[in-house]
Amino acid sequence: MFPNTYALRDEIQRLADSEGLNKPCFKEMLEYTVQLFETQGLGSDYYGYHNIDHELEVTYITLLAASKSREKFGITQKDLEYLYTASLFHDFDPQKSVDKPHEDSVIKFISLDKNLKNLLDQSQLDIELITVLILRTTYPWSGKLKEYAEGKIKDCFKRSEITKNDEQIQEHFMTLGWFLSIVDRVSGYALGDFAKAMEMAKKNAHALAWHPSVVTQRSVAYFEELLNKEGDICQSVLCSLPNSMRKNFMNAVLSFMKSREKEIKIKSEFVFGNINLVSVADSMNMRNNSDFLRMLFSIYNELPKPLQLARIGFTDSITTDKTILCTLRINGDNGKIIGFAKGGPLESYKLRSEIEDENYLKQNTVFLEPIAIKMGYWGLGAGTKLRDHFYLQAKENDYQFLTSYGLRDVIRDRISKEDAEFVIMFDPEHWDYYRVNLTS
Repeated sequence: MFPNTYALRDEIQRLADSEGLNKPCFKEMLEYTVQLFETQGLGSDYYGYHNIDHELEVTYITLLAASKSREKFGITQKDLEYLYTASLFHDFDPQKSVDKPHEDSVIKFISLDKNLKNLLDQSQLDIELITVLILRTTYPWSGKLKEYAEGKIKDCFKRSEITKNDEQIQEHFMTLGWFLSIVDRVSGYALGDFAKAMEMAKKNAHALAWHPSVVTQRSVAYFEELLNKEGDICQSVLCSLPNSMRKNFMNAVLSFMKSREKEIKIKSEFVFGNINLVSVADSMNMRNNSDFLRMLFSIYNELPKPLQLARIGFTDSITTDKTILCTLRINGDNGKIIGFAKGGPLESYKLRSEIEDENYLKQNTVFLEPIAIKMGYWGLGAGTKLRDHFYLQAKENDYQFLTSYGLRDVIRDRISKEDAEFVIMFDPEHWDYYRVNLTS
């Protein structure tokens, strides 16, 4: 819906002004948020879900929904200021150990940052109540996470001069926090089509180190919980949004459910023996076929953006004889292509700046790009089949080592089965660079 971060920022500013949030401090908060996220590497290109775009989407939908829900939720002008400020900073955790922000780290930041403290003083907002709203966005709101957040919230209410002796106002701020937590979970899906929704889900899965086979399943569970357990307030938030945004959200829900149904059908066909996966080393003649190239690129596009390491020049790389390529097909060498493994000389790739590979320039190492498989076919042993075939081709090409990126837990499991080792670990991604000795 918005072409870039700055277009979204400008629309938030316009909406904030129209809703009476026209003190200079509120504009400065918005600018400061964008600056903070981008300088901390949490801009639009950040690998995970909780980047600047998510923060601004939540702020935009908060203003939009709150402006239409004043009577429903008893939202005053001051409440709107609290919601705006809390939404802007609710996920800012610059010292991430994982992508999912830790509320304690967020609160520590807003408590200690001098620039933000100055802006809050100008806004005359109580930091204790901003903290309450942020704590209420804790997800899931159950079990030990809920108990811990509730304990912190009680302490905030006791410290705030506004709420310490007023249970009614405390309950009101808990409702505002609940409202914000719902907005937090629906905003991104309301602001785009299913392609955007799927990209969000994939980035979230990558950041949380989920196997691709569970992305759709967990997305369906996420929506079912939201619509069933918190249906009334979720419906109230959605009804406060324009019809096009409500349609976007519900289309995402229905599309994930349809995708899950398709996955189950594929898995049942595999169990019944109607689907057999075959890995193929395609000829150079095939690799120059335009339909073949288009098919591979469409599958490549299904990878999360952070895993598309060689998007520029993709077609040219397929057609060079230095590239090792294995495709995965259904029921035979000429069957439908549903995945591929691709790689080439380590020296052909630009690695992360932190990596110093001892074998670089020795021409003895092949780099395996992230394996690409169509959604629905993960979890059938497809990745293992492709990787094993790629290893075999790499050995035939006299490579001594293979390097790649992989999820930390997957690499650990591989070390127990292969002559593999971590070269460098990356936090908070847990998406690490490893090496396999092909000569052992």
